[in-house]
Amino acid sequence: MITYWLTFKLKSDATFGRGDGVAGVVDAEVQHDDYGLPYLSGKTLKGLLGAECAEILFGLRQAKPDQLADWKAAAEKLFGSPGSAAESGLMRVGDARLPRSLRSVIAAEFVSLGEAERGEYRRRTLESLTALRRQTAMDAATGAPLANTLRTMRVILRDTPFEAELTFLKDPDPRQQALLAACARAFRRAGTGRNRGRGRLTANLYETYPANNSVKATTDNWFAWFRNEVQP
Repeated sequence: MITYWLTFKLKSDATFGRGDGVAGVVDAEVQHDDYGLPYLSGKTLKGLLGAECAEILFGLRQAKPDQLADWKAAAEKLFGSPGSAAESGLMRVGDARLPRSLRSVIAAEFVSLGEAERGEYRRRTLESLTALRRQTAMDAATGAPLANTLRTMRVILRDTPFEAELTFLKDPDPRQQALLAACARAFRRAGTGRNRGRGRLTANLYETYPANNSVKATTDNWFAWFRNEVQP
């Protein structure tokens, strides 16, 4: 197996929702782990990348129909066939979590605490990386807030970085790498409300773990291969 890395940084606040809230505190809570660190599940992330891939294929169907079969085959190798099991395809997508160095520090502090202290530590960790946002529906005629529509949503603060492992059952070929880079370039929003301004982000791909600034992203190189193939 070979592992690449997808990283992204939030350019606006985001809610990676878990589908429920906390009574009396928040109506829409973010996914977070045992330490209070927010994350985006690998299943959701793969779905978002797959959705971008579908948009790219639609564009190729219009602009380069003679190439569509080759790019569609590359997409099916990466993501699996439509309607197939989540684990089909060459690529396995891990959860997008905060950088490894930060997680290790938080985990070390967490395990050093007593059981009674851990809940408070988890809460403070989550609150240091998030904020609460409130919104309500408005009456179109009067501009007054509608009754019983006030909702509180937790958001992950902008500039928060995330990283996810992309594990392949075998080395992807250049076409698959190029398509993956195009998907990363197109991946610009995630989370609840992403079509209303939340969850803007920028993403990059790496062939090795980006432990420091000396590791260069390969997104541009791979995307250049894609651009050269599809340009007029």
